[in-house]
Amino acid sequence: MTPRERTLVALALATLEDAQLEAKRGPVQTNAVRLALRTLLPHVAQRWPLEQFWDGAGGDNEIGRGQSLTASLNGIVLQLKAKGWRED
Repeated sequence: MTPRERTLVALALATLEDAQLEAKRGPVQTNAVRLALRTLLPHVAQRWPLEQFWDGAGGDNEIGRGQSLTASLNGIVLQLKAKGWRED
């Protein structure tokens, strides 16, 4: 992963983490979340955590939304780490 790609991945993850915190107040299917997920697409082996994050971001139930976003974000980070990404 190039330094530029590492920066983009870090920004995309920060956006998803912000959305995860914001999800306590309601659905977070925003353009920023969509762009962050699209940015991460070439860097993960499987699409399911990205799709699950998006679906969960639009959920009506606060607890279900929170659980879905947490599990999805963990899946995204695990896949990134498997490809050599590391948190700085």
